[in-house]
Amino acid sequence: MDQHSDQKLPTAGAGLDTRVWLRMLACSNLIEGELRNRLREEFDTTLARFDVLAQIARPPAEPTMSELSQRLMVTKGNVTDVIGRLEAEQLVVRRRDLVDARILRVRLAPKGRRLVASMIPAHDAWLAALLHEFDRDELRQLHGLLGRLRATLQAHRSR
Repeated sequence: MDQHSDQKLPTAGAGLDTRVWLRMLACSNLIEGELRNRLREEFDTTLARFDVLAQIARPPAEPTMSELSQRLMVTKGNVTDVIGRLEAEQLVVRRRDLVDARILRVRLAPKGRRLVASMIPAHDAWLAALLHEFDRDELRQLHGLLGRLRATLQAHRSR
């Protein structure tokens, strides 16, 4: 018999911290998968493209490439790639900043505004349907707890 046969696998006795993390990850993956499928089926687009367009649509107007990268928590290279493809489809327009020409700002083109105007309400409705089992108070509580977790993680990251 193997000398390690009496040892438990690391995940077998996972503590509460690990179980919470795995449950959050599973929920995130399930929601993300559903949104990916619906965006593909109903709008022939990807979640990444939707995320970029939705971020451009929200204030402040005409974000920089760096601001988009930070908002989306992806590299500038990833943003540049998606923006390039969206620009080729005439969904967005890039322009140099009026004060600092090194900075590129992005805005929705008319075609992009129309697309976002139809996608965002659909996206919101899908999320509402996925979370319909929770009442408003439960959602507010979950939102607050996840906000605290995010703040804690960001503070830890900056150390």
